[in-house]
Amino acid sequence: MDETQFEGTLVLEKLAEVKLVDAFFDAIDSDDFEKARSLMKSAGVDADTIEEVIGRMNEATGEH
Repeated sequence: MDETQFEGTLVLEKLAEVKLVDAFFDAIDSDDFEKARSLMKSAGVDADTIEEVIGRMNEATGEH
């Protein structure tokens, strides 16, 4: 995926369709990367986008 084309809103829209936005934000707040990954998979987010989101979570927490 081209990082310049990343659109977080699309991820949130997919999560909203299956009512997982609150759980996703809880996972982000607690730095639970595996839970965030699982929720995005459940919402039908493609693998490249999931990895981009997880990468951005890593950057935000400083964990690698």
